[in-house]
Amino acid sequence: MTHTPHGKHLIAGEQVAGAARFPSSPAHGHPHEFSVGTPDLVARACEAAEAAFWSYGYSSRNDRARFLDTIADEIDARGDAITEIGAQETGLPDARLVGERGRTTGQLRLFAEHIRKGDYLDSRHDPALPDRQPLPRPELRMMQRPIGPVAVFGASNFPLAFSVGGGDTAAALAAGCPVVVKGHSAHPGTGELVGDAITAAAKACGLHPGVFSLIQGGKRDVGEALVTHPLIRAVGFTGSLTGGRALFDLCAARPEPIPFFGELGSVNPMFILPQALDARGGDIAKGWAASLTMGAGQFCTNPGIAVLLDGPQADQFAATATEALQGVAPQTMLTDGMAGAYRAGRDRVAATAGVQTLLKTSCDLRNATPYLFETTAEFWLANHALGEEVFGPLGLIIRARNADQMLEFAHALRGQLTCTLHLDAEDTELGQRLLPVLERKAGRVLANGFPTGVEVADSMVHGGPYPASTNFGATSVGTLSIRRFLRPVCYQNLPDALLPVA
Repeated sequence: MTHTPHGKHLIAGEQVAGAARFPSSPAHGHPHEFSVGTPDLVARACEAAEAAFWSYGYSSRNDRARFLDTIADEIDARGDAITEIGAQETGLPDARLVGERGRTTGQLRLFAEHIRKGDYLDSRHDPALPDRQPLPRPELRMMQRPIGPVAVFGASNFPLAFSVGGGDTAAALAAGCPVVVKGHSAHPGTGELVGDAITAAAKACGLHPGVFSLIQGGKRDVGEALVTHPLIRAVGFTGSLTGGRALFDLCAARPEPIPFFGELGSVNPMFILPQALDARGGDIAKGWAASLTMGAGQFCTNPGIAVLLDGPQADQFAATATEALQGVAPQTMLTDGMAGAYRAGRDRVAATAGVQTLLKTSCDLRNATPYLFETTAEFWLANHALGEEVFGPLGLIIRARNADQMLEFAHALRGQLTCTLHLDAEDTELGQRLLPVLERKAGRVLANGFPTGVEVADSMVHGGPYPASTNFGATSVGTLSIRRFLRPVCYQNLPDALLPVA
């Protein structure tokens, strides 16, 4: 049965209608109307989250784990409806949405298991030394504690895994922090269904309803009201550099500044070293084309730049990549705005001095087709605007004169989510020269692969130096992401009866 959205906000377990409404802009099918958020509704949600923290923040790990598992079950129970409306709103194929739902429920269940183990608490104990000279030592205990209500901004490109019930929400709830989500207007119906699932799970687990709220729509003032509300203790954000930096600055300018964990974009350069290029350049070019166009290039780990040494093998690489990209059919982008921004980025790159167009296609309206350009390292080093992300299936080949210039290019990079080395055994020496630079530039360095596809696991880092993210010490994927919403507290000489149960 087709799901008809109720179109209301979800505030502390209640469906709340706004005074104004906005229409969705689906890729296909009929639009639906949704309530428009306001600063007053934000304040109501934040106050409910603070009220919930006094019970939820001190709940047991097992109770929170049960809540996360129940959310996953409730999302799965709405699976067909989520896929149907998600495909309508985003244009993504059903298989992609089913897979993304599995990732979303999988990370919820992973966090449930993670907090049951308790290792994330990083508990430490220094026993008292009353006879120590010249001064005795008190008993000291330390553990990580939840920080309080967290604001989460849903991402446009992952309507499930990075949105209402995505990684930021899962990590915050696992830590013991109530969450207020600002839904993305690109997929409000999808967000509403996931919000309904979280609300139902909170009720089933007997939790304070303020543990979760969802504010739909609204202008810039809604986002500003959320990050500046005095009860919000941290913000999770995935989106554009411009929007994320504006919110980051607001967080820093608060009377009591709070951390802003923003993932803002990356070009994810690949370095194709000489022996690998000679031995398997064609296969790397074909793999690059597939990674570059996956999901219409709308992945934050999309490898937008390939760096290689100039010469006949570079010519062959460019020809193979061009041929592979020519066979890619137009794909629907997530929003009209993204499609427009992609075309603008394409035009900017094409108009840059020193850039040659290798593949020119025709994209219009909401459809995206791949483009391929190339330039020299000299031109790139003289114009760092070529290092700015173009969100879509656009590739740029950089030809370096020699290994030293490839290294110079690496030094000139801004912060990245990923950097990739394609290398064979004979490339080891150059790889050893590049790695110390790349690990300072990126949160994840990989070899002989493609960065699209981010494993949800204990060891994953999805973040990096600015502008890839606003906090190079954090990750937004994997169990380590819980640490963003915790802070260490030391307990000195406290009696056992007063210590946290954990």
